[in-house]
Amino acid sequence: MMRKANAKLMKHINLNNVREVMQQIETATKPQLASLTKLSVVTINALVKELYNRGELFEDKVVPSNGGRPAQAYRYNYNYRLALVLYIQEMKGEELISATVINLENEVLSKEDCILPVLDKQHILQLIKQCVTSYPSIHRIGIGIPGQAVDGYITVSSHDELINSRLIQDIQSEFGLKVLVENDVNAAISGYCIQHEEMKEQCVTGIYFPNRYPPGLGIMLNGQIMQGKNGMSGEIKYLPSAPNWKAKMNDDEFLLQVCQIIQTINAIVAPHQIVIYQERVEIEQLEAAWKQYQMEHPMPTFPEVVYQGTFQKDFDAGLRWMILQELRETILEESI
Repeated sequence: MMRKANAKLMKHINLNNVREVMQQIETATKPQLASLTKLSVVTINALVKELYNRGELFEDKVVPSNGGRPAQAYRYNYNYRLALVLYIQEMKGEELISATVINLENEVLSKEDCILPVLDKQHILQLIKQCVTSYPSIHRIGIGIPGQAVDGYITVSSHDELINSRLIQDIQSEFGLKVLVENDVNAAISGYCIQHEEMKEQCVTGIYFPNRYPPGLGIMLNGQIMQGKNGMSGEIKYLPSAPNWKAKMNDDEFLLQVCQIIQTINAIVAPHQIVIYQERVEIEQLEAAWKQYQMEHPMPTFPEVVYQGTFQKDFDAGLRWMILQELRETILEESI
């Protein structure tokens, strides 16, 4: 029994070894795979056959060899499993629902944006249905929301329509697919760090100030998101001095709030960098306000403050990376 279990585990390890090599180099012959993986040709023959039968590999061109028999090359099928990535985001006073289908190479196969006056669950479900019907290989859905979900329920959100809604459960029950729900700021600061390798081993925080909703905070420490209890880390709209973020606010009031939040985060976390996402004021105004604020409120150390022009780019990169990690995990589990 133990011998069978060990053989099964070894096969799983070897299969994933071949899979990872093929994902990296895309196309190879069996002798090339044997050389790259340090596995025997006999083992490679069996593993390639299994991956081919699964649909993960398909036959590519026949490669001539030096005086020997031509070898069949195989190509990795990056469309073997797909993911659907949904964003729910405020855009110029309306709700932007973005649906993107990506493959295992992070290639975009389809993208559709819908702008709605208010959030409409049925519209979201219809959008998902269109994508799943067009791309049956979708095996995971990732949703970025302005809030947090606990056990499938959105318990906190700057969008009142999402709080305690059954959106996640309805998606899972209707389409039979697991759903990854991630806070939008957590996804954005993850995306920022993915694109800035030098920040991988440091503490980086991101603050997003949407135009008509409360701000949110994400904290990355040594390449990991700090989630806190029930994922509630970063809900800075609950700070004691928080204003009514949905009310009108002049530039001076907004700048003061931003500086006070930076000071608060710095006092508690002391990050190496604080990334600011906002479109309410010009960057020059924010830079000048923070410079003056530091002179009036000295602290032992100050972070480097980075002003990112677009939230969407980092949000997109982070959420896609997260859902691809999950999608690859499902493929690994299939071969156990």
